[in-house]
Amino acid sequence: MLRTRLVPLLSLCTLTAGLALALPNHAEACGGTFCDTGPNAMPVDQTGENILFVIDGEYVEAHIQIQYDPNTDAAKFAWVIPVTALPEFSVGSQLLFDNMLGGSVPTYGFNTSQEICGDNNNNNGSGSGLSGGDPSGDTAGASGGDDEGEPPGPDVLYKGTVGAFDIVVLQDTDVASLMKWLGDNGYQQDPKAEPIFDEYLKEGHLFVAFKLTNDAEVAEIHPVVLRYKGDESCVPIRLTRIAAQDDMDIRAFFLGDARTVPTNYRHVLVNPLKLDWPNFASNYKAIISLAVDAFAADGNAFVTEYAGPSSVVGNGNLWQPSFNAAAFTELPVADVIDTLEAQGLMFCDFDFCQYNNPLLQGLLAKYLPVPAGMSDFDFYDCLSCNEAQIDALAWDGPLFAKDLGERVIDPGKHAVGLLNQWPYLTRMYTTISPHEMLEDPIFRQNPNLPEVPALQQATRLLRCDGHATWTLPDGREVFVPNNGPWPDFDVELPFEEEVQATSIKGAPMTLVNNTAAINKALDDWNLKMDPVEGQLPPGADNEAEAEAETADQGGADQGCGCDVRGGAGGVLGTLGLLGLLALPRARRRR
Repeated sequence: MLRTRLVPLLSLCTLTAGLALALPNHAEACGGTFCDTGPNAMPVDQTGENILFVIDGEYVEAHIQIQYDPNTDAAKFAWVIPVTALPEFSVGSQLLFDNMLGGSVPTYGFNTSQEICGDNNNNNGSGSGLSGGDPSGDTAGASGGDDEGEPPGPDVLYKGTVGAFDIVVLQDTDVASLMKWLGDNGYQQDPKAEPIFDEYLKEGHLFVAFKLTNDAEVAEIHPVVLRYKGDESCVPIRLTRIAAQDDMDIRAFFLGDARTVPTNYRHVLVNPLKLDWPNFASNYKAIISLAVDAFAADGNAFVTEYAGPSSVVGNGNLWQPSFNAAAFTELPVADVIDTLEAQGLMFCDFDFCQYNNPLLQGLLAKYLPVPAGMSDFDFYDCLSCNEAQIDALAWDGPLFAKDLGERVIDPGKHAVGLLNQWPYLTRMYTTISPHEMLEDPIFRQNPNLPEVPALQQATRLLRCDGHATWTLPDGREVFVPNNGPWPDFDVELPFEEEVQATSIKGAPMTLVNNTAAINKALDDWNLKMDPVEGQLPPGADNEAEAEAETADQGGADQGCGCDVRGGAGGVLGTLGLLGLLALPRARRRR
C-alpha cells in the first residue's frame, strides 16, 4: 500500500474566504578605537516545508518543493492535496528553491570593535513552461466505481503524467466514496483524515493525488507547479495536521509587485533581546515558535524574514541559451556527455563529475547507467572509451531529450522568466503544531508596507574594563558582563515585540505592543549590571540626564565611522554599520 503524504504545502484554498549572504567586509580604525575587518554572520537553519506563490492577474501559480526521506521506497511515495479548481500541472525547478532560500535567508551577525587600552594597539578582534491539466483529457468525467451495484466513486477530472509523477484529480461529494477510491488505488489513509476530507468536500474542494511513476526513483522527485484561477494564496494546513509534528516549519515565498502579508493570520515582530546574538541567533527557531504562540498571535501567525527586490535570487544557473534538449534526440550515445558538457549542464574533471542541475544525475542513471564496479567519473569522463559497456537497452535518445526538456530545461527557463517579470520577493516563516492547524492561512499583497532586509547586523564593543556593549540593529544597547554569554533576561520578558493584523492596504493594526516593557527591562538591566552606567548620580534616572552627565565627564566625540564616547578605563567605540540599514525588528512565535 502507498502511504499518503499529508504534509504538502500547497495553496488552492477557497477564494471567498514560506545561503550565507555575501557580507560586506569593512575595516575601520578611528578615534583611538580599533574595529575588526568585517562582520561575523551565519544564516538561520532552513529545514522545513517550502512553497512559492506567483500571483499573475487572474491566475496563481503554486510551486511546491516536495520533501522526502532519501531512503524512502519509491513505490511507497504518494501524496494528496485539496484544491478549489482544476489546475494546470508542470515540473518545477529545484534550483529556483535553492536560489530563493540562499538569496533571502535571514542572517544574523555582528561587527566587533575594541577600545585602545593603554599602549595596546592590537586589533582584537519567458513563456509559462506549463503543460497538462487539460479539463478535456481522455479520462475527464470517468467514474472511480468499478463493481456493478456499488455506489459510484469520485469523478476523475484529470489523469496524466507530469515529470516523475502520475497525477489524478478527483471530484466527489461523499467522503466514504473518496476514501474507498484512495484505498483501492493504493493511497493508505489515516482514519483521522476522514472528517478533514469531509470538511474540504463540503467546501467544494477537489483532490489531487500524486504518486511516482512505476519506473521512477526517489532521486527523480522534483518540485511541481500548479496554475489555477484566483487572486490569493493559501496553504491548506488543516489536512496537514494528521501527519505533522509539533512546531512544524512552514516557509512561504511570494513573487509579485509588492510585499505579501497574511490576511487571516497575525503578523509578529520578535523581541530582539531574546535572540542569542553572540551565537548568530542559534536559538532562532525556538524564539520564533514562542513569539508566534504569544497572546493575540495564538499559534496562527507569521514573521517576515525578507521583503524586497527579487534580484537577491540568483538566476545564472537556472537556464542558459546553450541548453538544448532537441540536440539529444538523434545523438550517438557516445557523444551524450560531451554534449552535456558543451551546453554547460555538467562537467567531469579532476576525478569527479559535477551535475549543474539536481535532476540530471538521476536522468543519466535511468538512461545511461554507470556499469557495476565503476564510478560515474570513470564511465562518463570517456564514454567513447567505455562504449562497449553502455547499456544499449536503457538508452533512448528521444525519451532522454523529452525528460531533459520537461524536467531540467523548461522549468529553469520558466523560473528565469518569473524572476525577470516580478520585481518583489516576500519570504514568510512560522512554526505550527497540529492543534493549531484549524484554519488555512491566506495571503495577499499590500503595496503600502516597507521592505524587510534579510541581514540583521549588530555591533559588539570590547571595552577596556573586560565587559562588552552590544548595539543591536534597532539601536538598542545591551551590556554583556565579561564579554560572556548573552544575558538571560527575565523569563517574563515577552518573546514578541508586536503582534499585528495586516490587510491588503494600509499600515498594520497593532494588537499587542510590548516595546515599553522591553525598553524598561533593558534599561533596568544596563543600570544594574553596567559599572559605567552604575556611576550615574542618583538624580540621573532618565536618558536625558544620563546623557548630560556623560557630557560633563568628557563629552561625546564622533570618530571616522566609529561612535566614540568617554568612559572608565579609556575610549569606547562602536563600528558604524557602513552601507547597512537599521532593520525593523522581526519576531516569532511560541
